Amino acid sequence: MPNRVVVLLKVLVHIACLAPIAWLVVHLVENNLGPDPTHTVTFFTGRGTLRLLVISLTITPVRRLIPRLAWIIRFRRMLGLYAFFYGCLHLMTYVWLYAGFSWAAMVDDISRRKFITAGLAAWLLIVPLALTSTTWSIRKLGGKNWNRLHRLAYLSAIAGVVHYWWGVKQGDQTPMAITVALAMVLVARPVLAWVKG
Repeated sequence: MPNRVVVLLKVLVHIACLAPIAWLVVHLVENNLGPDPTHTVTFFTGRGTLRLLVISLTITPVRRLIPRLAWIIRFRRMLGLYAFFYGCLHLMTYVWLYAGFSWAAMVDDISRRKFITAGLAAWLLIVPLALTSTTWSIRKLGGKNWNRLHRLAYLSAIAGVVHYWWGVKQGDQTPMAITVALAMVLVARPVLAWVKG
């Protein structure tokens, strides 16, 4: 694929990833985020994190299944970093708007509310991936070690989905769609490896 096309597609991906944040900011300024703006912001950023993370994980099985789409690998790092960005915003809404930057409140929440523990685990698992997302890091770690480290993305996504389920009310099936999408990605990877092996 010509480089100019790739550049254009990357610009479109940047726009697609940033547009939801622009929408959120506009509605926040207009005070149009419903009766509980804090909950809206938290849910919005958390769902965005999971969606971007799962989309980034989908790239590998898609390019293996359809070799002609191998060029989409160029977007995986970008999507992963945007997932980290949204994850940081999601964490900040909790630290700032819910816990009020109180360490005591956060420690108490982590000890009593398991969905917060799962969410924190999901974020911590993705931190080293963001820190080693550069070409320099790949050279320094070596391709195999880098790939092993970046498998943490799957654990982060799983922890994120668990966080989602534990954070909604009993009977709420909102997390089902992202759960099914992640399950398909997790199943596709070993199946494709077995078929091609």
